[in-house]
Amino acid sequence: MSLAVIAAAYVVALAVAVAWLTWGPSVGQLWADTLIADVLATLVIFVVSRTVGNSSCYDAYWSVVPVFLLLYWWLEGDARHAGGPARWRCALLAIVVVIWAVRLTVNWWRSFPGLVHEDWRYPLLRQRAGRLAFLADLFAIHLIPTLQVFLAMVPAYVALTRPDDGLVWLSVVAFVVGLGAVALESAADRQLRLFRRTSEPGQTIDVGVWAWSRHPNYFGEFMFWVSVLLFGIAAAPADAWWLWLGAAAMLGMFLGASIPMMEQRSLERRASYAAVIERVPMFVPLPPKGIRAVDDSQPAK
Repeated sequence: MSLAVIAAAYVVALAVAVAWLTWGPSVGQLWADTLIADVLATLVIFVVSRTVGNSSCYDAYWSVVPVFLLLYWWLEGDARHAGGPARWRCALLAIVVVIWAVRLTVNWWRSFPGLVHEDWRYPLLRQRAGRLAFLADLFAIHLIPTLQVFLAMVPAYVALTRPDDGLVWLSVVAFVVGLGAVALESAADRQLRLFRRTSEPGQTIDVGVWAWSRHPNYFGEFMFWVSVLLFGIAAAPADAWWLWLGAAAMLGMFLGASIPMMEQRSLERRASYAAVIERVPMFVPLPPKGIRAVDDSQPAK
């Protein structure tokens, strides 16, 4: 029933977005029209979240909407009418985004317990906002993430709307980086599910990719957005100076908000987590300190 409610909400949100793009007044810029449609769809999800009393209705929006943005920009953009390199760039970008979206959405579905559960961060944000809880719900939980994802998708917009061949080699690099990022996220989520099934409450995962990074899933997510950035730069190298803004915003969110909240929660709930902090790097996967110490102690050959 919970999945049915959320699916219906997303269908209505998509219908509102399509209706705006079809019959609404255009501002004359493809990116601006889709941004307005994206915001309207988010407001639909927000209304549903308030109606059912659970802001986790928004969670899947993160991975669902980029696919529709990509498809619309691809259909309406100029790159699909261009020659081989531009078409291949669009195809490689689409493959990466769709694989990422399907994997992330399926992972959300597999861990979704129903509307009886809400992401623990949302009540905390509303509680901290006090009398402004409604605005915190609207902006911090719904609209700001939508704007952040849209900003991070701007390089994809450039890649799909520029007919120039661009840097073909960089498109290949972006494709490899994107697939690698998805593979890392997939491995991290799979290992975490297995750990949760076999471990005792209060234990901390520090095996597999989690032995190299305390937040490998966040690092993989960031590298996916770096991949999207590289596709944009490949299409328009001269615009590289501003295309990085979306990926930088993602990095700022992970390092400035998501990871600190997770770190604090883990310290409060897991007695062994302080030792993990001393040993395992926080974000970028690197050999644990114990391994590096052993390696450094080996005599040179």
